Amino acid sequence: MKKTEVIPAMDLINRHCVRLRQGDFAQRTDYASDPVAVAKQFEAAGFRRLHMVDLDGARAGKPQHLHILQQVAAETSLIIDFSGGIKTYEDIEAVFEAGAAMAAIGSVAVKDMPLFFKWLEKYGPEKILLGVDVRHEKLAINGWLEQTEIGLFEFLGEMTRAGVQQVFCTDIGRDGLLTGPSTDLYQRVLAQFPGLRLIASGGVSQPNDLVELTEIGCAGAIVGKAIYEDFENLTIWL
Repeated sequence: MKKTEVIPAMDLINRHCVRLRQGDFAQRTDYASDPVAVAKQFEAAGFRRLHMVDLDGARAGKPQHLHILQQVAAETSLIIDFSGGIKTYEDIEAVFEAGAAMAAIGSVAVKDMPLFFKWLEKYGPEKILLGVDVRHEKLAINGWLEQTEIGLFEFLGEMTRAGVQQVFCTDIGRDGLLTGPSTDLYQRVLAQFPGLRLIASGGVSQPNDLVELTEIGCAGAIVGKAIYEDFENLTIWL
């Protein structure tokens, strides 16, 4: 059984690495003012992946931290997925040109499904990482600021039929609380979509949380606050 891969999160506001509590911009903790240095530390510790979230871009509706993406891509060999404000062909092209291996797309897949499907066809499922953020199994979009009535399982059915192969799913109610991941939810997702490459996000608090995620078949786990709160001990996650 392949171990669930830990993917450090890098959430950016005004060039700072931050974490939000349950997606609330008013409940923000700043951790570092040099994202490139943080990324280099991740790489030096042995991580292969990086989940970069442009929170300013999510609010503005257009990426705001492409320069940081470009720097991290140029100065590390991390495999970066980038999200936040990707709304147009110009945006997604800029993200790939800046060095992202994958564009993580959430809101567009909900609000402009035909455009998302065109991107999926043009770039291929290996370069498109679908992001689904949920409260009580209903989707939230636009940086978690807009709640919808769209059900998670119905939505994933439509996406997988269109060719989506990889998804990260965030349970907003657990994000930033260190209360453990939504293992039951992820298990039900994988039972219904067994071929899906599912990445868990939200709530992971300790390396032991990865055991259950590995057992149910999660390919990866995005870890944010738990890593930043004990940054001197990065290697415990590997």
